[in-house]
Amino acid sequence: MPRRLAILGSTGSIGVQALDVVSGAQAGEFEVVALSAAGAWELLLEQATRHGVQRIALADRDAAARAAEAWTDGEVLAGTDGLVRLLTDCRCDMVLNAIVGSAGLVPTVAALGEGIDLALANKESLVVGGDLVMALAEATGSTILPVDSEHSALHQLLAGERPGTVDRLILTASGGPFRGRRAPDLAAVTVAQALSHPTWAMGGKISIDSATLMNKGLELIEAHHLFGTPYERIDVVVHPQSIVHSMIQLCDGATLAHLGYPDMRVPISYALHYPERVDVPVKPLDLVSLGALSFEAADEETFACLRLAREAARIGGTAPCTLNAANEVAVHAFLRGRVRFLDIAAVIEETLSRLPAGQVHSFDALADADAQARRTAAQLVSARAAA
Repeated sequence: MPRRLAILGSTGSIGVQALDVVSGAQAGEFEVVALSAAGAWELLLEQATRHGVQRIALADRDAAARAAEAWTDGEVLAGTDGLVRLLTDCRCDMVLNAIVGSAGLVPTVAALGEGIDLALANKESLVVGGDLVMALAEATGSTILPVDSEHSALHQLLAGERPGTVDRLILTASGGPFRGRRAPDLAAVTVAQALSHPTWAMGGKISIDSATLMNKGLELIEAHHLFGTPYERIDVVVHPQSIVHSMIQLCDGATLAHLGYPDMRVPISYALHYPERVDVPVKPLDLVSLGALSFEAADEETFACLRLAREAARIGGTAPCTLNAANEVAVHAFLRGRVRFLDIAAVIEETLSRLPAGQVHSFDALADADAQARRTAAQLVSARAAA
């Protein structure tokens, strides 16, 4: 029987590559039964037609209405409630959640609540709802398999180690397009410059997060929840070649590393086929041609978002939720030209200072914290835009 697969965010970079992995799999290995997107309805209809999918969902209700008018071969669901219905009714074996931002939390909860295995490319699900999400997965018996290249690497490195043998987790960061610069050099950077990532081809929000190093801060929080590792035992190092995806240090002094050319098809394939491994048509690593690999400390003074993420993580409670919400608002404002690059961290820091962390007892409490943080951050953005 084929593995029935739902791909959320299928029109984004990860979703498109996931469909490529599925298309390259052996006949009968996968059946794509559901697809979703934010608003790119035309591409979503093309994907649905190509893969024989009968049910799709669009978060944007206007886009969903246009898709429903243009497509008579299946059912179009709309909004967050439609996305939840898509998951609960499709009887799938695995959900790949590649939605960008905190919008991915609700479908993560829906999938885990149904006991469905989750290939997770939406790090915000764990940044915002980490403890609750992991508890839900344990309660329903769902498996969470990370799709981020760093966390996929850690998952593979940790698989053969017994509890108590791992001293540290080490996440690597490319350093983004502004590696080596100081704050005064970043005052006037443009959106186009910030979007020009040296290694990965990603969407706007993730590219800006990589430029500020917030992406690595979010990944630090994600690693904490996925692997149950205290924050003081998770390090971040800058590795501009992006060949070493993560490392672990062991109690006997050994350090193990996961290496490979940057290609998201590798962690996607690992998650979709787990626990099996299959051939992926990628170039074998040639260390001789690389010549050298370099590493350096992350500059948390210049790239304050990484420092803020670590501080919010250690505070806990609703602080990571507030951090993420403020970041999404500030990044959106930067992409629209309303604030400067360095304002992103400033808005996040001020939002965190204005909203003390509360305890998290439910997903409703997280929704309230998220909404409050967005209102506060939006006010701060407006004030800076008017100055």
